[in-house]
Amino acid sequence: MPDEGFGSHSRLETPFQGVGARGVNNLASKLLLALLPPNAPFFRLNIDKYALAAEGADASVLSEIEAGLQQVEDSVMDEISRETYRVAIHEALKHLIVSGNALVYMPDDGGMRVFHLDRYCVERDAMGNTLYICTKETLSYMTLSDELKELVGVQGESADEAINLYTAVCRKSDHWFVYQDINGIRIPSSEGKYKLDKNPFIPLRFTRVDGEDYGRGYVEEYLGDLQSLETLTQAIVEGSAAAAKVLFMVNPNGTTRARTLAESPNGAITQGNAQDVSVLQLNKFNDFRVAQETIREIKDRLGHAFLLTSGVVRQAERVTAEEIRMLSMELESALGGLYSLLSTELQMPMVNRLLVVMKKKKSLPELPKDIVNPVIITGVEALGRGNDLQKLDLFLAGAAQVVGAEAVAQFVNVSEYFKRRATSLGIKTQELIKSPEQMQQEAQQAQQAAMMQAAVPNGVNAISSQLSQAQEGANMNQQVEASE
Repeated sequence: MPDEGFGSHSRLETPFQGVGARGVNNLASKLLLALLPPNAPFFRLNIDKYALAAEGADASVLSEIEAGLQQVEDSVMDEISRETYRVAIHEALKHLIVSGNALVYMPDDGGMRVFHLDRYCVERDAMGNTLYICTKETLSYMTLSDELKELVGVQGESADEAINLYTAVCRKSDHWFVYQDINGIRIPSSEGKYKLDKNPFIPLRFTRVDGEDYGRGYVEEYLGDLQSLETLTQAIVEGSAAAAKVLFMVNPNGTTRARTLAESPNGAITQGNAQDVSVLQLNKFNDFRVAQETIREIKDRLGHAFLLTSGVVRQAERVTAEEIRMLSMELESALGGLYSLLSTELQMPMVNRLLVVMKKKKSLPELPKDIVNPVIITGVEALGRGNDLQKLDLFLAGAAQVVGAEAVAQFVNVSEYFKRRATSLGIKTQELIKSPEQMQQEAQQAQQAAMMQAAVPNGVNAISSQLSQAQEGANMNQQVEASE
């Protein structure tokens, strides 16, 4: 977030290290994958069974309703992938990490836009609920419609100047009221209102501070380490550049001539005294080493803070994949509070707004509000499912060691274990895990096949015995006829 007054002709100062940028990009990418998984929906449409029963619906249609809601979830995720929502959210996450604030706008025609902190202001009440939002957009007079040009009334040389468009979003009672103005003139066609949970403007903050309208950035908490790392890295870089300079010095009172030394090619034989020539050295190795050790310690602390796993894995010959996985889970679990805030202020309003936009575009059917409600299933909920998976595996492994695998197979419901494990991993079990009816049908088919296989040898034996009896009878008839 540049300082005030920064323009297109200005130039930002280039730092001497990129650990901060690497940490911000890594943390923003991990947050994006946790909040918007690419291969699975980040929300689920839950059915209120009690409200469904009150409507008189039969419980047998519950599976059909859930299958239809799953198709709605897939349609919403396809809309997110098609309209490139992830690109805008990744930009917003980087602004949240650095400046602590960002404003997301989701218009009726789809897509998403991000307002930076210098382009909007927000006011909240004591509970943190948003009351007022105001945005500022800089437009060109030539891009305005004829109606707005007549309303603004800009002519002549001033037509080339930029025009500021202000959008006000005010909360009154149970609705949001929106209007726009240019140069203090309200635009009548811009007036409108939205329900509380359908606001297209979503103000975001990285951390919640009681009594403050804006959030605090993640970088602010580690600003001391970043500044110390920058100063030490600058000292190391500049000192290394000075130490890398090779400079030969010749004793002015010696017999060796500086010109002869400079003009002699490699391997030449010249007259001179080696004692007259010396090389300039800084002899600052120990001082550089102290700075380098301090830089390494600061990098380790920043690696823990920004989830840079490569910087916090222990240096050893054998580092197992399980150790790295456990370390990653431990680091990501430290951001549980952040996941909770973003799921409340980003994911849930985004889902509600997406459903409204897709209904207006006639891409989704109308859903009953009192029966179907969206529930976020990623972020801190995903971390909780990961802990459940770990406990589940530890339970089965410990039980197998204590009582044996046969006792586990006797007392544990395997189908329920598969369902819980798939749920913890976020995998859909529909048509993947066999139902009890399918298993019973397959068991019956296997039993019938076994009975048929058992019946075939018996039938063959019976036929062979009949053939042998018939053969013996024929032989006896031939013997009787020969004796006669």
